[in-house]
Amino acid sequence: MKKMMLAAGAAVALSCSFSANAADGNSEYLSDWWHQSVNVVGSYHTRFGPQLRNDTYLEYEAFAKKDWFDFYGYIDAPRFFGGDGSSTGIWNHGSPLFMEIEPRFSIDKLSGLDLSVGPFKEWYFANNYIYDMGRNSDNRQNTWYMGLGTDVETGLPMSLSLNVYAKYQWENYGAANEDSWDGYRFKIKYFVPITDLWGGKLSYIGFTNFDWGSDLGDEPNRTSNSIASSHILALNYDHWHYSFVARYFHNGGQWQDGPEMNFGKGDFRVRSTGWGYYLVAGYNF
Repeated sequence: MKKMMLAAGAAVALSCSFSANAADGNSEYLSDWWHQSVNVVGSYHTRFGPQLRNDTYLEYEAFAKKDWFDFYGYIDAPRFFGGDGSSTGIWNHGSPLFMEIEPRFSIDKLSGLDLSVGPFKEWYFANNYIYDMGRNSDNRQNTWYMGLGTDVETGLPMSLSLNVYAKYQWENYGAANEDSWDGYRFKIKYFVPITDLWGGKLSYIGFTNFDWGSDLGDEPNRTSNSIASSHILALNYDHWHYSFVARYFHNGGQWQDGPEMNFGKGDFRVRSTGWGYYLVAGYNF
């Protein structure tokens, strides 16, 4: 944990030396609509599996909104800069790549119709696809959520989107729900600008996944539901950005909180409910 946070802190300190140039208004990017960055992320006590994970990794992140296309996604190289003794990643025979993308396609714009109703101003065919490459099928996740999304007019200086999905599960680390339709997800996402700070823009970003209806709840030590709720304070300049993330997990990864387990390396207690944290430093290009 100490080495992980030192690595993340070093990245922040290094990038701070360039931040004065980032706020001069003369930014240049590779694309005027495909917004992308490379990030260093330090994580502490994340709870997507049955064991707590501490990790420092490299990330490519992108978002876009153009005509009928709305997109957010990232690709991680797990444990690129190191982690705790129980975590694995690209350099120590773990997963070399973890990816999540959220493409949405505007039904209004593709159909040429105005489908707005009250505060629901636009409708989308919404997707949330997750892929963990793993080293073999027992260490791989391949999940596709698909459904309906909408943008909501709040009347406030904030953006709000809602999405509801059905889930198809291919690989899932050898779990019993592989190759089946298995449950649902409701996702809420919002962005709130706060103030100008230190020459940059401070904002609050939140998103929460509510998962329910999975057959995994029929298996020992697993649950049919889970929640992951992320709360982000972000400071953005033209090129550099810095974030602190607090994420609350309830039955993270659909693991029951509390049981004693043993994967062949000693007993441990599952701690799938509680808070995890991230520090992020990145460069927009």
